[in-house]
Amino acid sequence: MQVALVLGNAISTVKHRSLENVKLLVCQPLGADGKSRDGSPVIVADYMGAGAGETVIITSDGAAVRELYGLQNSPLRWTVLGLVDDMPDASGSAQTKGIER
Repeated sequence: MQVALVLGNAISTVKHRSLENVKLLVCQPLGADGKSRDGSPVIVADYMGAGAGETVIITSDGAAVRELYGLQNSPLRWTVLGLVDDMPDASGSAQTKGIER
């Protein structure tokens, strides 16, 4: 699992049938501080309703996600597991994030 920032939506004209009607997001994985970039952006399946600018928890455990959502023979690799409401700063106090849609 990793914290990531949603950069925006991805549009696909051709998808595997298990991903039809699934929103795809472009997410930037973040470092342990919750701010610095950690690698290249990834395409993530979104079953949670996340939007651009939100901080999310993503996972690359494809087998677990296929089991969780009942998908068989899906190429699904990354998915949103949850939306982050707040992140602790270096002092340990929570910094509440506003959600705008």
